[in-house]
Amino acid sequence: MAALWRSRAASSKLLNLIRPSASKAFPNLSTAATDVADRQPYSMVLAANDMKVGTIIRNMDLRPDQSGKLSLRGGIMNDTVLDINSQIGSCMPLSAMRIGTMIHNIEMRPGQGGKLVRSAGTSAKILKEPTSRYVLVKMPSGTKKLIDTRCKATIGQVSNPSHGAKELRKAGHSRWLGRRPTVRGIAMNPVDHPHGGGEGKSKSGGSHGRGSRTPWGKPTKGGYKTGPLKRRK
Repeated sequence: MAALWRSRAASSKLLNLIRPSASKAFPNLSTAATDVADRQPYSMVLAANDMKVGTIIRNMDLRPDQSGKLSLRGGIMNDTVLDINSQIGSCMPLSAMRIGTMIHNIEMRPGQGGKLVRSAGTSAKILKEPTSRYVLVKMPSGTKKLIDTRCKATIGQVSNPSHGAKELRKAGHSRWLGRRPTVRGIAMNPVDHPHGGGEGKSKSGGSHGRGSRTPWGKPTKGGYKTGPLKRRK
């Protein structure tokens, strides 16, 4: 689910919730769709769970005030007490958040744009108070990752949490979603896949006698190990 909001304003009201299939009706949305009143373009953001039409979402940043102290700026007065957990859908640096905050759409480098935790129903959790250069964040997979506190993230959980529990009614339903059939390599001929050929059900009994391979001959399932060593213990 995506949300339509006015992008250049620091504090804006959510205008509409749009499904991904309906977003095709808004090509070049950031430049083409323009409000007649103030000529500010619209933008698409990930809709957070429990977000409704009319919700105020903010794009905040840490900027120095008159005294030189860093404070949140973005539609909020400096003397206002801000409850971070109530700012569902708002974007701000990790250094401005608190321990235990649920976040999504996290940047990996400052100013790069959201790269992590963007799937439907996913969220990450801040495990330590972001007082130093890096903050410890627990990913949906359970792994813990150190992220620069200057990186921005959106507060809350991504909408549509029941996406993973949806069951397909028939085989054609999978095709409606754009998923093409997957043919096993063991059912192919040797010319088409390294697992092909051989007598019976054997992916290593051909002329090669090798283990599991990709269609291009690279080792898999016990081939190249790229994960951190701590996770293998």
